[in-house]
Amino acid sequence: MPDRRQPDPSNDDNPFAAPPEGRPDQPWQPRQPQRPQDGGGGPAGDGPGGPEGPARWDPMDPVQRRARYALLSGMWGFFFGIFGIPSVGLLLGALALYWGISALRGRPATDADPGGLAALGPAARPQRAAAVSGLVTASLALLLAGSSYALQLAYKDFYICRDDALTRTAELQCNTLLPDNVVGQILKVQR
Repeated sequence: MPDRRQPDPSNDDNPFAAPPEGRPDQPWQPRQPQRPQDGGGGPAGDGPGGPEGPARWDPMDPVQRRARYALLSGMWGFFFGIFGIPSVGLLLGALALYWGISALRGRPATDADPGGLAALGPAARPQRAAAVSGLVTASLALLLAGSSYALQLAYKDFYICRDDALTRTAELQCNTLLPDNVVGQILKVQR
């Protein structure tokens, strides 16, 4: 057995390991990622996406950011519409509609250079899916908010009566203002 330990190959990539013997200390610098070499000898990323490979999620790109915002805003607008807060659902649905449309349109930065989702090529599929999903959920959120406001407008007398009622029996009397259909059964004050 040798007196001295052999260098551990796992420490070769350790940024916190001490420098090898005989090499002076150097100030810390972030390492550049190394790309594996493919069979052609060049970087594996050379191809239709450029030297860095196919384009990925870039939070600095406003078009990609709007696609994500559209999805999140539409989803939360739909939830607020379901849970009976139509004003917030209307706001989030309108924002999601705006962000989704602007993400899908993807205005180019310059006329000669394609921008937006078109510039991403095949990597735009997740962003396009997010923008379309945002449009769908925004439409549902706006539909829920609109139907809620339409019900309040159509049965305004019932809502005013119910809000002004001081006792439970007075509130139950307001049920006479509702029609005898499914909507009336849903809105009816329960005993």
